[in-house]
Amino acid sequence: MNIVILGAGAIGSLFGALLSKHHNVLLLGRKPHVSAIQSNGLHIQGKTMFHEKISATDTVKDVSFDVDLLLLTVKSYDTIKAIKQAKPSISKNTIVLTFQNGLDNIEKLQSVISKNQILAGITTHGAVFKSPGVVHHTGIGRTIIGELDGTETKRLKNIVELFDEANVPIKISHNILKDIWQKAIINSSINPLTAIFQCKNGYLVENPILFHLVSCLCEESTNVAKSMGYTFTTKYLFEQTIQVINETFNNNSSMLQSVERKSQTEIDSINGKIVTFGRKNNISVLLNESVCFIIKRLYQ
Repeated sequence: MNIVILGAGAIGSLFGALLSKHHNVLLLGRKPHVSAIQSNGLHIQGKTMFHEKISATDTVKDVSFDVDLLLLTVKSYDTIKAIKQAKPSISKNTIVLTFQNGLDNIEKLQSVISKNQILAGITTHGAVFKSPGVVHHTGIGRTIIGELDGTETKRLKNIVELFDEANVPIKISHNILKDIWQKAIINSSINPLTAIFQCKNGYLVENPILFHLVSCLCEESTNVAKSMGYTFTTKYLFEQTIQVINETFNNNSSMLQSVERKSQTEIDSINGKIVTFGRKNNISVLLNESVCFIIKRLYQ
């Protein structure tokens, strides 16, 4: 299969490396990372060990083959720009699988390509950049993909087999939109707090004040999801949030990593979208509004 990883950051590079063992993979990423890969190969360290030459470029103009699968792993704020640039390489047979944080990526994709071409996924694998060409796989998580309408299609099963072959266990979701909301609620409760207080995930359960803020943010975000028709309970989502914190105890969240790099965060696509939906449905979103304001005031 011909696979393009659009937005070959940490997660994209990890998945690209694993898929390249059996398929033709092209990483499309930023120039420093691409240049390092072209010179010295891609290094994956930690839970996965990989050091091989792998095709990489910083421009979609270098995509010279028919793309069967486009794996989208760009930051949410780059979604429209990235998919517009890639559109000439996307045929009617190309499957676009988004693995992104946030609640607005599918909406953005549908404004550029056909909804029928889009699959969505979430992953809890942890991966961070160490340096250009070097990615550290910090934690093995779970990966879920699904059709937007919840059906179990042949193409979905084929992609599951593709990932299984690459030793990435993957499950089919029959309600991927609900799963995306669940991840967004968890991220909304963890990421901005770690970025504001510049701490590892684990500190949120060690500090009683931050632990309380996690609980309150989680409850508020869950209330918004309920108003959108999703059948979550606050108790369940809080338990899931604490589980993620404990599983990633020594990790820096993606939002904290963005702050440390002095780059744009995904706050608008996570807490910002929760604020938008909450206001629309007359649900209190004071805490989500507050963390959005602080992140933007301090870091953007």
